[in-house]
Amino acid sequence: MTHSPTSSVGLVLLLIGYAVAGPESDLQPRAVRSSACQEHTNLHHRMDVVEKKVEDTVEKLEVELAALLDAIENPMWRPLLDNIGKTHVDILEEPVQRGQS
Repeated sequence: MTHSPTSSVGLVLLLIGYAVAGPESDLQPRAVRSSACQEHTNLHHRMDVVEKKVEDTVEKLEVELAALLDAIENPMWRPLLDNIGKTHVDILEEPVQRGQS
């Protein structure tokens, strides 16, 4: 019985494919795979909910920040912010050092 070189190469490639694929015992039952897929789907759903909450929180914080900046720029607060030419007081300095500077 003679074998053609093509069939021998095909057999070798087939054996290499089986060796690379690994043992079939790693294949999990359908119920386990389905459960894992459901857990994966649930995880993505929870992540979407968290992402939505984060986006809503960021939007609220942006509105609050804009309101605070508007309040700070109010003319009533302007004298407190305009301190050009005035000396700064360091609240962490000792009172004796404040008098010397």
